[in-house]
Amino acid sequence: MKPPLFVRPLSQAEREALRQGLRCGDSFTRRRCQLLLQSDKGQRPSQIAAALGCSAQAVRNTLRAFAAEGLACLRQKPSRPKTIHAVWSKARDEDLHALLHQSPSSLGKPTGVRTLRLAAEVFFEKGWTARLLCRESIRLVLKRLGISWKRAKRWPLGPQRP
Repeated sequence: MKPPLFVRPLSQAEREALRQGLRCGDSFTRRRCQLLLQSDKGQRPSQIAAALGCSAQAVRNTLRAFAAEGLACLRQKPSRPKTIHAVWSKARDEDLHALLHQSPSSLGKPTGVRTLRLAAEVFFEKGWTARLLCRESIRLVLKRLGISWKRAKRWPLGPQRP
């Protein structure tokens, strides 16, 4: 069994900054200051969690963040990803336009109805996307290109028979 996790010994300046943080208007900062000061008093993560109404894992996460970042861990980090990976390359826009003007049967599909799901399958089979995209992703790409797609579209299969 692992020994309980405690905050490292605090300097007087850190202890004072944590006490100041207790009066902060930001609830994230206030909660972290409470957790760190309780740990400084020798309480275990499970005891702190019970007293403050949070999980023991949240207490351990705070203690590890303080060990790694110091007082900088008192500010909440943005929840957005640092990098955004596009699911559709803009270099493929012309390929998409050309594909939308083809019959599904010419693409090897046994249907005459063009759907976003079918388009996603064709993109993946041709290697244009790294993974099979959802219909919503395809719809957003089409919207960016100014193409409206409200429902499945039937492709005429040839001359109509009586």
